[in-house]
Amino acid sequence: MRKDVRILLVGEPKVGKTSLIMSLVSEEFPDVVPYRVEEITIPADVTPERVPTHIVDYSEAEQTDEQLFQEISKANVICIVYAVNNKKSIEKVTNHWIPLITENTDKDSRVPLILVGNKSDLVEHSSMETILPIMNQYSEVETCVECSAKNLKNISELFYYAQKAVLHPTGPLYCPEKKDMKPLCVKALTRIFKVSDLDNDGILNDNELNFFQRACFNSPLEPQALEDVKNVVRKNLIDGVHYNGLTLKGFLFLHTLFIQRGRHETTWTVLRRFGYDDDLELNQDYLFPPLKLPPDCTTELNHNAYLFLQSVFDKHDKDRDCAMSPDELRDLFDVFPYMPWGPDVNNTVCSNEQGWITYQGFLSQWTLTTYLDVQRCLEYLGYLGYSIIAEQESQAAGITVTRAKKIDLQKKQTQRNVFRCNVFGDMGSGKSGFLQAFLGRNLVRQKMIKEEHRSYYAISTTYVYGQEKYLLLHEVFPDFDYLTDADMACDIVCLVYDVSNPYSFEYCAKVFKQYFMDSKTPCMMIAAKSDLPEVKQMYGCSPLEFCRKHKMPPPQSFTCNTAAEPNREIYTKLTTMAMYPHIIQENLTSSTFWLRASVGATVFAVLGFAMYRVLLKTRCFRCCTSFLSPSRSHSLPSPPLLLITALVLVLDQDRQKQVDSNLSRATGSHSPWPHSSQAYVFASATARAMTRLAPRYPSATSGVPQANHSR
Repeated sequence: MRKDVRILLVGEPKVGKTSLIMSLVSEEFPDVVPYRVEEITIPADVTPERVPTHIVDYSEAEQTDEQLFQEISKANVICIVYAVNNKKSIEKVTNHWIPLITENTDKDSRVPLILVGNKSDLVEHSSMETILPIMNQYSEVETCVECSAKNLKNISELFYYAQKAVLHPTGPLYCPEKKDMKPLCVKALTRIFKVSDLDNDGILNDNELNFFQRACFNSPLEPQALEDVKNVVRKNLIDGVHYNGLTLKGFLFLHTLFIQRGRHETTWTVLRRFGYDDDLELNQDYLFPPLKLPPDCTTELNHNAYLFLQSVFDKHDKDRDCAMSPDELRDLFDVFPYMPWGPDVNNTVCSNEQGWITYQGFLSQWTLTTYLDVQRCLEYLGYLGYSIIAEQESQAAGITVTRAKKIDLQKKQTQRNVFRCNVFGDMGSGKSGFLQAFLGRNLVRQKMIKEEHRSYYAISTTYVYGQEKYLLLHEVFPDFDYLTDADMACDIVCLVYDVSNPYSFEYCAKVFKQYFMDSKTPCMMIAAKSDLPEVKQMYGCSPLEFCRKHKMPPPQSFTCNTAAEPNREIYTKLTTMAMYPHIIQENLTSSTFWLRASVGATVFAVLGFAMYRVLLKTRCFRCCTSFLSPSRSHSLPSPPLLLITALVLVLDQDRQKQVDSNLSRATGSHSPWPHSSQAYVFASATARAMTRLAPRYPSATSGVPQANHSR
């Protein structure tokens, strides 16, 4: 909405332009009227719309045509004044003033006109019969007001209507010739209806109508008033009310009625609350609220944003299969001006056997967008009406800006929940297979992916010490001579080589030595395609010797050529290393560290399963209720996190050393990774089983608020 209003009064000499202004200001008719008064500014606190208003007078005797043209170009609304007792001044409205104004204004930005019939105290008849045809002929004419500067009749109303014509213009909303709303207005109100339809059943029930009323006008409707509104629609529209709720047709009819009755400020209040500007486009300030992002910080969705996105998913998952079919996804994004997700998204996140994005995949994609392009995430949340539905000041309230990574290293702990792993490797080394395996796709399923739908990102969740974290894998294009800052800015580096290609490891070694050898970013070597015969790498030393020399964990064997889903243990290790980069690399090679993580995962899984069994019954009835229903809770009671943490840490350092020693003697070696540890195997298997069991709503086993959304 405009911050001020500029009103220009024009018309033939001696029709009373100056008298109108002086009567408004002094609240009495002046004895002496000058040719022209200087520009007058009325403060915001004394205007009905609380907007400063500038009133400009024009005098043919004192001003040139050039000065008139300049004032016309600066005016927000123009009042053409005529005398109701002077037929010639009425004829000049169409013969001179409207054409003159049209010639000196931009065609794309129409200036609203108010026809003002002054000196009504001198006649007993009205001029409306003469003026109505003019109003019908010229769509830019907003209204006509008859008044009298002498007895102060309708003076305040005149300037109120002029101000209203600027702040709540009819032009963008309504077509007088067709007597219907314009397409852009219908499109905007349709989006508002769909955002407000919280259960996506095609009608606004009483709860949704009251929520809409509170959001737009800060007060609910009384039950009788609500019934009166629906009765008005029923009498005028057959299918305007359905199951005692307002349909889209009924919603649009109500706003058409508001506009036709001169109450278009009601429609404008609704439009502006949902982010629209005077051109019925979503305001840039609404879509992109200010968000300060210091260097070395990342962006994540917070708990409230995840709850909102869960409600959006539930709202559109009509068949309740925990996945978004193509039709459901189109319905979800119908409130967007374009389709934001392409086919590559299905290969970026988890999907079901039909290739449809699952609930987990849906949240993962939003997490990815927030991390990589937070401005785009703010825009998307704006289209979905986050600030209105979640009752927040703006979409920025749903974003958490993490502290700088260097502070995490200093404090040796992190508050982040999303960790980035950049994957390097030569052509054909198995990088893409490594990314897709993270999403549970074996080689057979990967071969079904079309090249044009390929994604260079993969994101999903892993569990570290009983906490759900997001791991973001990014495949870096193998251009050794050119790596951008984004290619090197990550939490952990993954170097992939093909065990069956003797020249594959050399690329990884060169990338590490040139870019990461002196950095503090942890690195891990992946021996991909381990199902194939291993050959000697044509390099100065073997991959194992290289890792030992540079104090890296030994190469990790990996293959996605499996009958079932590929093993996910390697991704847990990557996430753990990303979470604890301050730990010296030698510590990462000890079985103590991984045994501690294993015990934590085991305790987390066992206690979580017990709690899941208890909460399962209380959760079932919540599936179909709406987001704002008092009977629904999107956040199940959090597990006794302190208890879990205490159990994980109960193994003190001395006991850890003893366990580590016993494990080493039992295995007969000092294996840097506890693959032989039954505890680790049991913990991983149990955690995977729990992940499969988690059905639909935020898991009772989540460890942190931000992660309280796994199904």
